[in-house]
Amino acid sequence: MKILVLGAGRMGLGAAYDLAHNSPEVSSVTVADVDGARARAVVDAVASAKLTSAQVDVEDSARVVELMRGHDAAVSCVTYFHNLALARAAIEARTHFCDLGGNNAVVDAELALDEEARAAGVNVIPDCGLAPGMVAVLAAHGAERFDALEAVHIRVGGLPLIPKPPLDYQIVFSVEGLINEYVERARVVREGRIVEVESMTELEELEFPAPFGRMEAFQTSGGTSTLPDTFLGRIKELDYKTIRYPGHCAQFKLLIDLGLASSDEIELDGARVRPRRLLGELMQRTTAFPASIVAQTMARGGTTKIGALPQERCIPPAPFVAALAARDIRIDESFID
Repeated sequence: MKILVLGAGRMGLGAAYDLAHNSPEVSSVTVADVDGARARAVVDAVASAKLTSAQVDVEDSARVVELMRGHDAAVSCVTYFHNLALARAAIEARTHFCDLGGNNAVVDAELALDEEARAAGVNVIPDCGLAPGMVAVLAAHGAERFDALEAVHIRVGGLPLIPKPPLDYQIVFSVEGLINEYVERARVVREGRIVEVESMTELEELEFPAPFGRMEAFQTSGGTSTLPDTFLGRIKELDYKTIRYPGHCAQFKLLIDLGLASSDEIELDGARVRPRRLLGELMQRTTAFPASIVAQTMARGGTTKIGALPQERCIPPAPFVAALAARDIRIDESFID
């Protein structure tokens, strides 16, 4: 199978590495970026004969469609606000498409393309990172083990073993996505109804084995993705909270309260500046593998349905979990009577 990776940042590097070194069914991978040198740098870093590079501006729809047509599936590792246009391009190219998500409104718009995707015979699957992403398939996987279900509570944290001050955190995905998680409202199920709550609220303490110990968790946007809609009518409660080292919530919320996560332009020394852009530039990125697994599942025809769909409705959980295990991402399950 032939896979296209759009975006040669840290996330694109991670997807390309997984496709090249952990995926025997993949015969070739194209890494494309607006910066051709950056795409070539990813090819050099991954060091696999499967990889080639291409230069493409994802805002050039005609060029993107042309590039997609030579591939079985495409993975978007660019910033979330390009994903709707890329999903449309994939439908035109008749190429399966997935992305790393990052914004509820964009995901909803992608899912609204279901009729067009089915007509083209392709899957469009947004929100395929860690969370949102992998957790949705795992939630569906866990739900299959119960005859009746009352509540789903998801707690997720990608954390460094050695926290670095002042935020005691390390960016493990898009900065824009992280800020969205912290400033937009979170969708949850309460008393059988979908409602929205403010992010960075409902702080709780959790206790983990060493070396983590006591941690905190709080509401964040996007983590539930499409799960409230998928489970509506089946459960009374569903929520998702992000796990961080103690104190992180208060520290980051201070930055938000000071306006540093605002997208509104302000004047500074005669220049127009968006504080959120500045905050993003002061942070860094890295990657995850689940989108690579979803792309390969689509390319081999392994989804249960064709169309624009949430992954928990079309990605078979057992093979997905097996693919994670093959990458040393092990899922431990325990049940309490």
